Amino acid sequence: MDWSALLRMPMTVLLVLAAVFALITLVQLVALRQRLQDGRHLAASWRALLCVSAFALTLLLAGAGLALRGYRLLGEEAPVVEIDARILSPQRWALTLSWPDGSTRQLRLAGDAWRVEAIVLKWKLPALLAGVPPLYRLDRLSGRYDDPAQEAAAPRTVIGFGEAGAFDLLNLQKQYPRWVPEIDTVYGSGAFLPLVDGGHYAVSLMRTGALVARPDAATAEKISHPLGG
Repeated sequence: MDWSALLRMPMTVLLVLAAVFALITLVQLVALRQRLQDGRHLAASWRALLCVSAFALTLLLAGAGLALRGYRLLGEEAPVVEIDARILSPQRWALTLSWPDGSTRQLRLAGDAWRVEAIVLKWKLPALLAGVPPLYRLDRLSGRYDDPAQEAAAPRTVIGFGEAGAFDLLNLQKQYPRWVPEIDTVYGSGAFLPLVDGGHYAVSLMRTGALVARPDAATAEKISHPLGG
């Protein structure tokens, strides 16, 4: 497991902080009970206030962490995913997706090429001044046919990567804009490359929000000479 990659996920940081404040809440509960047993009601009131505050922060941080599940901090150039392809039959492929944190996923895809899309969040001025970097998450992977007519009629494959579901930050911002007022812009970026048997591709995201897909040397050679010529 790549801990440096995990620490680039705001969910990880927020959930760690939530765990810290949960521990503080438990400590304050123990102290509160002790003060009540000693009959020190003023001190107990102070401990109760600290306990409630710590518990509220625990809930806030945990909720924010869950809402940001799947998002990562966007640096100068962030690796998004690596893709390995294996042909099953004409226009049918088995793909292995590998994320920077070491997790993988197997899936099937129909088409002549793959296309990956990401969502990028940028913040308004107060958050920018506080040093909050842009966030991104992988949104979906789909198959793409070379023939537009086949694209319109043939079976298509679309795999979504919205890990948080209805609790995703974007969904919350759309439903409750007053709760999440600091999001300035939300935009998507996509990239696609032809599929070849044994192909290996690396997808990264530039700080500008542009997705860049690169095949390795052997894959690039196969793409350039699809018939082996």
